[in-house]
Amino acid sequence: MGRRGYPDQFRREVLDLVQAGRGVAAVARDLDISTETIYAWRRQDRIDRSLAPGLTSAEKTELAAANKRIAALEAEPAIHRRASELLGKVVTPKDGSKRSL
Repeated sequence: MGRRGYPDQFRREVLDLVQAGRGVAAVARDLDISTETIYAWRRQDRIDRSLAPGLTSAEKTELAAANKRIAALEAEPAIHRRASELLGKVVTPKDGSKRSL
């Protein structure tokens, strides 16, 4: 599935209709999707087929996963720092009684 929720097969069929000669506006109106969406799909299809410069769909997916991993790794020290702060503030129970878990 694509990023916006349209199945890949649907995208392919839309692009096939446009490539067969149907106008983008007519296809968009008939299928109730925006013309901008079709133009974006067509632009990405041209990139994926090496007809235009840019990041392929696979490269975009890989880059998004890498960025997500980087964000998680950058957040990790803050999480550990906060845990250390919280553990440093542990108060021992009064009168020697044990804490219940």
